[in-house]
Order: sequence, then C-alpha cells, then structure tokens
Amino acid sequence: MEAFLISTGIVALAEIGDKTQLLSFLLAAKFRKPWPIIAGILVATLANHALAGAVGNWITTLVGPEALRWILGLSFLAMAVWVMIPDRLDADDARLVRLGVFGTTLIAFFVAEMGDKTQVATVALAAQYQAVAAVVIGTTLGMMIANVPAVLLGKRIAHRMPVALVHRIAAAIFALLGIATLLGAGRSFGF
Repeated sequence: MEAFLISTGIVALAEIGDKTQLLSFLLAAKFRKPWPIIAGILVATLANHALAGAVGNWITTLVGPEALRWILGLSFLAMAVWVMIPDRLDADDARLVRLGVFGTTLIAFFVAEMGDKTQVATVALAAQYQAVAAVVIGTTLGMMIANVPAVLLGKRIAHRMPVALVHRIAAAIFALLGIATLLGAGRSFGF
C-alpha cells in the first residue's frame, strides 16, 4: 500500500506544471472533447509507466543491493532538483497527427512521457519498492489526478494553481525519499 500511495502522491504533485499537463490543456483547447482525451491519457500513461515499472524491476536484477541503494538515493535527490525546473511544451510534443482525438492524445502523451520526470520517477519507485503493479497503478492515478482537471476545466484553473508551491512540496518528498534511501530505508527490500 505504501508503494501505491507514495507513487500516487509524488506523481500527482510532480505533474503540476509538467509538459504533459500543458499538453492536456492544449488538447482540451484544440479538440473540446474531454472523454476521448482522458481515455487517451489513461491508456498512454498505463503503457508508458508499465514499461518504466518493468525497467525499474529489471534494474534490481542487475545491480547489487548496496549499489542499488546509492543509485536510488541519488536518483531521488536528482528528481528533487529536476522537479524545480519549469517545463515547457516543445513543438515536437505539441505536433498533432490525424488519428482522431483519442489516437492523437495516446501518441502525444506516450511520446511526451518518454524520459519525462514522471517516467523516471516510475522507474526509481518500481526499483525502490519492487512492487511494479502498485507503483504503475499509483503513478497512473497520480497522472490522472493532475491531468483530468486540466482537461475538464482547462484554462479556468491554470492560473489558479500554485505551481511553484506544488513543485517545492514534490521536491521535498523526493529529497526525503533520497535521504531515507541513502540512510538505509528499504533494507527490508534487500538494499
């Protein structure tokens, strides 16, 4: 349950102001059909984060417990810094293809998430907790918590979000996870 809750919370916070949230606003403004957009976000996120969770699980088979502890601890600290860097929507991320609302959203979200901080966080969380399903479900829920309101409410809520505060909270959580991991939290998981 801890893996699910931590994964949900971290990704929901880290996603505020992220380029995929900006993409949600863009798609909502362009298409004005929220349900196919939300379905596309869900399917793309599940696929992307399942891949990331599998990679995180696989990493635990390659690296010894002590090295894994250092890699994860430093990764969480790096994520704390990365969350504080504002995202912009790249022109490549915003390019819309002619696959309908669902298809456009699916492809745009899957591609935008490649190498994004929430995907990297999913890799690290899956390695940390060795509970791929709980992490993937949690990170996917976190993405939906941040992006569904963006799709449904669009620009009406964009200017009201305290993005800087939310990013500081997410950075603090990542930093705490990093420090705890470096100090030995997770030994019950074998590292």
